[in-house]
This record gives sequence, C-alpha cells and structure tokens, in this order.
Amino acid sequence: MWFKHLHLYRLHDASTLDSEQLETALAEQAFRPLGGTEARRIGWTTPAGRGSDRYLHELQGQRLMTALRQERILPASVVREEVDERVEVIETQESRKLRRQEKQAIKEQVYEELLPRAFVRSQKTDLWWDTRRNLIAVNSSSRKRAEELLDLLRESLGSLKVTPLSAQTLPIRAMTTWLNDASSRPADMLLGDQVELKAKGDDGVLKARQVDLDGDDIQQLLESGRQASKLALGMEGRLRFVLHDDLAVKSLAFDDALIDEANQADDGDDAVLRMETDFILMAQTLGESVDRLIDWLGGEAQSSSVSATDLTATTP
Repeated sequence: MWFKHLHLYRLHDASTLDSEQLETALAEQAFRPLGGTEARRIGWTTPAGRGSDRYLHELQGQRLMTALRQERILPASVVREEVDERVEVIETQESRKLRRQEKQAIKEQVYEELLPRAFVRSQKTDLWWDTRRNLIAVNSSSRKRAEELLDLLRESLGSLKVTPLSAQTLPIRAMTTWLNDASSRPADMLLGDQVELKAKGDDGVLKARQVDLDGDDIQQLLESGRQASKLALGMEGRLRFVLHDDLAVKSLAFDDALIDEANQADDGDDAVLRMETDFILMAQTLGESVDRLIDWLGGEAQSSSVSATDLTATTP
C-alpha cells in the first residue's frame, strides 16, 4: 500500500461528488480485459483486490483509487523479421522491389495478425486524492503514466481541472542552493547521499550515490556551474525521498516508526481494514510532508491559467 513515487497535482474547482456518487462513476469505467485485437486498455479496479468490490476507499477526506492497465507486448524486432520475410518472398516472386507504401501495408497486416498472440502485461497504479488540500498524487515513476490515469479520472467524472503542483522557487535552484550553503537548509531537512548534477553546457549529467554531499568533490562540481536536478532528502520522523527538478518525489521510504505504528494496529486479520489503516497513516504523513516541502520551496506558485491538463471530457 505504501507509495513509492509521487506526481503531484493541484485540483481546481474541486468536484462536489460524494463518495457514493464517485464510487458509481468509477464502476462505470471499470476495467474490462483486452479484446483480441486491442493493444492496450485502462480502467478502474478495486484497490483491495479480490477481497473487496469497492472501487473507492475514503477515510477522513482521503480517497484511494486504483487503475489497472493492460497492454500487449509485441517486440518490434519480431514484427520486423516477419515483414522482411514476407517482403523478400513477394519481391522474389514478382521480380521487383516493393514500394514504401506496400511495405507499410504489410507491416500493418503483420501487426494485426500477431497482436492477438502477444503476451499481455498488467500494471496497477494507485491514486491518492486529498479532498481537504485539493491535492491529487499518482503513485508512478512515469509522468506519462500519471497523466494517463488523470485522463481516466477526467473521463469518469466528466471534467477534471488540475495542474502540476508548482512552487515559488524552482526545485533545481533550491536544491543547488541547499547543497552550496548548509545554512540555507530548513532546520527539519535531512540531507541524503544521492545527487544528480546537470551542467549548463553539453557536459552531460553526473550521478552520485552514497557520497558525502557536503564533501569537497561535490562542492567543486557546484563551483564549476553544475546544478542539482535530483537530490536525496528527508524529513525527521516522516520519510526520505529523492526530489526531482519537476517536483516529482520518488524513491519514497517511510520512517520505521510509522511502519511500526501501522503494523501494531488491530485489524483483526481483515485485509481490507489492514489496507485502509496503512492508507490513512500514509496519506496523513504525505499530506503534511507535501505541505512542508512546498514551504521549503518558498510556497506554492499561483497558477494564472488553465493548462492542457485541465480538459473537460466530452461524450460522443
């Protein structure tokens, strides 16, 4: 249940759907297995798995929902090999070179024929919705996958106005300052041992793990003009994470005391109650941590316009 990554979004004009209405909306977009010729499909599934038929778990204003994505895995090399064989046969039989359009038609035919026999990969992605903070977070390492899940939520609700969470100070600038000047770090900030430094020119990216970030080597790189695009940080008693320059929070590791508190909770061997206990402890910790992170970055930037992410789903 414990999230590993966060892509954070600010919710504007929050939906007034209550939990019962939202449950119904999610059920209408429930996941259905892939058809024979479908390449991919996404829909809602039950966060608690087969032990529950609920698509939404809401506790103390914290909402949890889960999407299931399936896609067929058809390696390009397999398609290419089959296309090459068919092209060679036709060119030999007809004593001519096939045109580009003809090869493309063969490729499309091969793809359609092989797709039903391809392996299917399934992936679940959790979404946390803090209704009190009007905050949505997607537990995915990929921004693209997070946006895909938001599109599904938008389709389920009819409209969803969100923008990526942003701060007054750009993360890359703040992280570089924190590394450069120890006195600039907030009192409750824990500096980790992992960093990624970008050069302003074409010198590439330098990645370092398990290093003393206050050591001379890192300081010399900063003096040469490099900037911190990723930085391992922590909050005492809460969690550790890697902050990215797009404000993504990855590689989350929750404090042992919090995990122990969850493990000591009396759930009566009820798997659903166990999940909900973990979720509410996690959501409360994440909400407070996100608030503090934004404080570190000088407060939240005010969005003056609706971005491309803020679309209204239309019914055909």
